[in-house]
Amino acid sequence: MTITFTVFGIAQTAGSKRAFPFKKSDGTLGVRVSDDNPKGDNWKHAVAYSSREAYSGDLLSGPLAVTMRFYRPRPKGHFGKHGLNRTGLECSSPATRPDVLKLARCAEDALTGVLWRDDAQIVEEHLFKHWGEPARMEIEIQALAEAEAQLFENPEDMPAPWAKVRSVPF
Repeated sequence: MTITFTVFGIAQTAGSKRAFPFKKSDGTLGVRVSDDNPKGDNWKHAVAYSSREAYSGDLLSGPLAVTMRFYRPRPKGHFGKHGLNRTGLECSSPATRPDVLKLARCAEDALTGVLWRDDAQIVEEHLFKHWGEPARMEIEIQALAEAEAQLFENPEDMPAPWAKVRSVPF
């Protein structure tokens, strides 16, 4: 199964986490976690909403392969009178902040408990930053266990992961 969707807007980072203890109404202690990026919450809500529109089944529970492409608009300094200037031509991809790992972390956090049980299920991840308008994130999620099982008529015939390892004489 493959799930794809697009979230429009400028992707935000998750930022550093801070935890605060608080007392619940029943007297037990709880912990509230907050990000230091105030714009991150709105982005997480947009990611969660878009994922619910693309997929309405049960939470994914097996291993996942995820591809995220983040598109950012070019800065005005990349343009001259006749289109892209020298700076714009030399800068083929956005190699500036925010870094792609922090962008992905925010999206992963937004999809935990919404699309998948835990972002630890991601066993393969491909991340990209591109110039492009409108600003957006395109995401593709593939459930690997199902994809691997389709290679064999009987899933029990699937070789063990270590079967591909060959011993090499020294």
